[in-house]
Amino acid sequence: MRGRHVDAYSAYKRVASKDHINAYDREESAVGLVNGKGIGNPSWKRSLPHMLVAALSSFLYGYHLGVVNETLDSISLDLGFSGNPLAKGLVVSTCLGGAFVGSLFSGWILDGVGHRRAFQMCALPMIIGASMSATTKSLWGMLLGRIFVGTGMGIGPPVAAIYVSEISPAFVRGTFGSFTQISTSLGLMGSLFIGLPAKDIVGWWRVCFWVSTVPAAVLAVCMEFCAESPQWLFKRGRGTEAEAEFEKLLGAAHVKFAMAELSKSDRGDELETVKFSELLYGRHFKMVFIGSTIFALQQLSGINAVFYFSSTVFKSFGVPSDLANTCVGIANLSGSILAMILMDKLGRKVLLLGSFSGMAVAMGLQVTGASSYMSGSGALSLSVGGMLLFVLMFALGAGPVPGLLLSEILPSRIRAKAMAVCMAVHWVINFFVGLLFLPLLEQIGPQILYTVFATFCLLAVVFVKRNVIETKGKSLQEIEIALIPPQ
Repeated sequence: MRGRHVDAYSAYKRVASKDHINAYDREESAVGLVNGKGIGNPSWKRSLPHMLVAALSSFLYGYHLGVVNETLDSISLDLGFSGNPLAKGLVVSTCLGGAFVGSLFSGWILDGVGHRRAFQMCALPMIIGASMSATTKSLWGMLLGRIFVGTGMGIGPPVAAIYVSEISPAFVRGTFGSFTQISTSLGLMGSLFIGLPAKDIVGWWRVCFWVSTVPAAVLAVCMEFCAESPQWLFKRGRGTEAEAEFEKLLGAAHVKFAMAELSKSDRGDELETVKFSELLYGRHFKMVFIGSTIFALQQLSGINAVFYFSSTVFKSFGVPSDLANTCVGIANLSGSILAMILMDKLGRKVLLLGSFSGMAVAMGLQVTGASSYMSGSGALSLSVGGMLLFVLMFALGAGPVPGLLLSEILPSRIRAKAMAVCMAVHWVINFFVGLLFLPLLEQIGPQILYTVFATFCLLAVVFVKRNVIETKGKSLQEIEIALIPPQ
């Protein structure tokens, strides 16, 4: 059976390649027709519903990151570990551990079963884990539920980034990719507002976990009606199905050119198994290194220390935690909306450079605010203002761009597994920043710690300037051919 698939795939490649060569031999204007000179760009409205369904995974990711922020005290009282800071830390960190495991396997899941099934496999552990957390009577039940939820969280982001990049027309790919960051912001804010009554209503925290099962179930069901990635189908030798999905996503007039683009980037090795060693050296290493480094610098900038512990920092200035979290959520959402508007106008590299530069300035404000030379009101203004500016600038570029950029620059053959490796680096650094932030804040003080974060932001500016290419407006196949010349 596999032999027939491979033969059909090879035959399809030969036909598609001949069509593509003949098209170029006849007139370059044939390319112009699909690039906007004749029939114009594909309608973005065709792929919009599929992107919105995929964005539910990002909403769930944000929701479960924030669901314990307002409810942790109530959970600890009900489950009997209110006086145990280690147990509270485990409720947060076990989710991150599960996400690390999920992200490691996401590439193999994606390559094995496709994007639609991978989304459903992301939703299932979230439903199971949230249900376990909502009904548990013990700390261990809560921790087990958080591990399940974390596994789904780890699968979701890389699958969403790759799926959105592969189903989106090139001219709106940045805008659509940015919407996943907006969904994450909405998830964070949603968990905040739903969790507010937890301090006054006994057992309300259980409702907060039950609520999350609804979007997870919607994601699993709606994915049955969404398009599969044409790139994944083409790699599996299912060219006819890939054409049908392109027609669903782009319209019939754009199918032939889209298939020719796939053949043009095809090197004939897509069906071969990708070995882990291929990601660590050889011609693919540079892109995996760039992706891993950007994700590492994103986390070493200190952003998740802000998200996890903003309430603690604000409380030290007498600002209520609910007001603090609301302000952080609004800043994050505002930056994400700006990023969506600007992504396909200014480009990925410009937003990354501006974002990390702004984050360095914002950390500088917080360093100044922590100075002994500042008065109480001045310190409050600089520290709070610096933190909100930091979140805003993060959401403008350093938040949404890395996932989108990696899904664009990674070759189709290794895209899923390489993204899994890069996301695993993200989760490891995320875990240690969350674990060490408060102890380091006590040991070395805010001035030194925030200076370290600012330094990493400046290092990110230098790294991006030297290593990142602009991908705005280019098809995935054009980017792949530019980065990896034929052997």
